[in-house]
Amino acid sequence: MKKLSLLVCSCLMGTLAFAQQASTSIAIIPEPVKITQHAGRYVLPKILVVQSGSQDAMTPILNLIKNKFSTATGKIIRVKAAAPTAAIKLVLNKTTDNVIGTEGYYLSAKAKGITIRANTEAGLYYGVQTLLQLLPNQIEGKEIAKNVTWAVPVVDITDYPRFAWRGLMFDVSRHFFTKKEVMSYIDNMAKYKLNLFHWHLTDDEGWRIEIKSFPKLTTVGAFNVKREGEFGNFTPPKPNEPRNYGGFYTQDDIREVIKYAKERFVNIMPEVDVPGHSLAAVASYPELSATAGADKYVVRSGEKIMDWSKPGHPALVDNTLNPAGEFTYTFLDKVIGEIAALFPFPYIHMGGDECAKNFWEQSDQVKALMAKENLKTQEEVQSYFEKRLEKIVESKGKKFMGWDEILEGGIGPNAALMSWRGVKGGIEAAKLGHEVVMSPTTFVYLDYMQSDQVMEPRVYASLRLSKTYEFDPVPEGVDAKLIKGGQANLWTEQVYNIRQAEYMTWPRGFALAESVWSPASKKNFNTFFTKVEKHFDRFNQSETKYAPSVYDPDFKPSRNADSTINVALTTEVPGLDIYYSFDNSYPDRFYPKYTGILTVPIDATLLRVVTYRGKKQVGRMVNMPISELKRRVR
Repeated sequence: MKKLSLLVCSCLMGTLAFAQQASTSIAIIPEPVKITQHAGRYVLPKILVVQSGSQDAMTPILNLIKNKFSTATGKIIRVKAAAPTAAIKLVLNKTTDNVIGTEGYYLSAKAKGITIRANTEAGLYYGVQTLLQLLPNQIEGKEIAKNVTWAVPVVDITDYPRFAWRGLMFDVSRHFFTKKEVMSYIDNMAKYKLNLFHWHLTDDEGWRIEIKSFPKLTTVGAFNVKREGEFGNFTPPKPNEPRNYGGFYTQDDIREVIKYAKERFVNIMPEVDVPGHSLAAVASYPELSATAGADKYVVRSGEKIMDWSKPGHPALVDNTLNPAGEFTYTFLDKVIGEIAALFPFPYIHMGGDECAKNFWEQSDQVKALMAKENLKTQEEVQSYFEKRLEKIVESKGKKFMGWDEILEGGIGPNAALMSWRGVKGGIEAAKLGHEVVMSPTTFVYLDYMQSDQVMEPRVYASLRLSKTYEFDPVPEGVDAKLIKGGQANLWTEQVYNIRQAEYMTWPRGFALAESVWSPASKKNFNTFFTKVEKHFDRFNQSETKYAPSVYDPDFKPSRNADSTINVALTTEVPGLDIYYSFDNSYPDRFYPKYTGILTVPIDATLLRVVTYRGKKQVGRMVNMPISELKRRVR
């Protein structure tokens, strides 16, 4: 009897140990709807036979498999229409499975092979992306990995997205990114089942898309004077400085990127930001402006352009299109016509944000328009513009979308809205019956600092990984059917190159992916972060940059009655130890460990901190000047 009890205990302990191993060995982002792991694993054979049927539409999925496996594993890949003993079977359902919808899949890894089933090629593609995450992280490497057992756990996965719109916006106007760099950004999106690439193509600093009707948009509007440093406070360029920094995409480039994205089941929505943020267009065609002297305007490099300290953020130069000029609408009709012919996606985003109206207030043309159309406010002037613009977009067979400012003065009848100033605008638009995409600064503005400002390119706000993970696109009290989904936005004022774009996007992009794909009930930050760390390893393999900012502590200073400074340190990730120094040396785990609020020594000038997990340093060395702590308590 004792032996039987011991055997039962032994089995239970073994089962518990396996369950614990199962919970940590699988790290899929975004979290699938259901994962059931079983004992054992499937070791992939040297010759990898893939059964794919005979559909030509399978090509993108097969290319993904071939590229990954041939690059990292050195295995021979053979594709067959039918192969009963295939290592990987890709199966399109003959009868639609309503559970998984158009983008979902079933993945079953057994001891003798892997089967992925879906209703569509998109579902199979996402199933393969999940399969890659079940493999060792070396699958993301750029050369054949040695001494790796290519195996996956025996597992059954049911998965489908919560939202159809799972987006990332990439601003290529503030700084230009090459076609190849844009494609690499799309590659990383697709790995995490994000399917909407919002391409911000025009702004004050550059017009990035070839428009054959108006060639000066790119010969003039795509280039400025190069500046590096703190964007927004650059020295104004001198007249003789060369304007050769920037670039644009030809229409053939656009077609190539669209095709590339389509092969990864990513749609591309273009954005032309009007009537504000239009200095590049005005510098190219001054007749677009309502202000005299616009022929002297130049494309902005990053010098001060608006006064953000005053109500309405008045512009220092008129970076708006003339809402009262008929040439404006002729111009937009031709621009939108060419863009609509290039992009198959049904929506065109037309901006509408941060339109300074102080120059409109001074314009005789705008005053005459207001009298003619009985417009009482400048917000109604913009609404007049937006409604005419909506008709132009619809005349090209497209749907009109804008930022939440298009609500001000009255939204057009069919406009879709992207809510960025929190969720308030999205709630209002949904209650009016309009389609909404949520992209609030509160959770998903990827240009915001990820750590303390002493560690990051300084902008006006911070956004930690854990805060992004709280994002839920559907606010309480809103008809969920009108919320198309959510997206994160990467504005690039302080982002000068693709490596920094990667740094700003990941890991917060992981949090976005889980917020728009996974069931809300399955979200848990601590569980999520254990997966994030495993994906850091995968990014190391792929040589993709990411931010380790999540390991950096937060500093909360306060002042005592005797004017000494206290500082409290907290970590976003549980289980980390913080070590510190005030003596200007570099602390490690043999230095004093933070256990409670610190009082800054009277003559100290610098607090250095570093985080460890056990004996391993995980955080960066953070240098906090005492003068900065004093400034904050003032």
